[in-house]
Amino acid sequence: MPQPSPFTAGLLCRCPRCGEGKLFKGYLKVAPVCTACGLDLSFADSGDGPAIFVIFLVAPLIIIMALVVGAVFNPPPYVHLMLWIPATIIFSLALLPPFKGVLVALQYRHDAHEGHQ
Repeated sequence: MPQPSPFTAGLLCRCPRCGEGKLFKGYLKVAPVCTACGLDLSFADSGDGPAIFVIFLVAPLIIIMALVVGAVFNPPPYVHLMLWIPATIIFSLALLPPFKGVLVALQYRHDAHEGHQ
């Protein structure tokens, strides 16, 4: 069976082996097995990696957007708070599952787990 790209499978939150079954049981809880191909997903442990990548992506994005809005419209500080705090939360929560999916798929592709070379 041809394996899907780890990036495609991860971004779509699908099984890293078949690309069909759902990777997550809940918001960020990895399913015990793939419903399509039966892959045991107990190996999946991405740790804090997804959160770090999301921070490195969302923080500069929000800062750039805040600078642009500040330069063009010059709103008072409370408007910045009303805009950027919810935007940061929404972007972060939206990006966490796909980033975790990519890291799990890469972990599967490269057979990476603790204590294994």
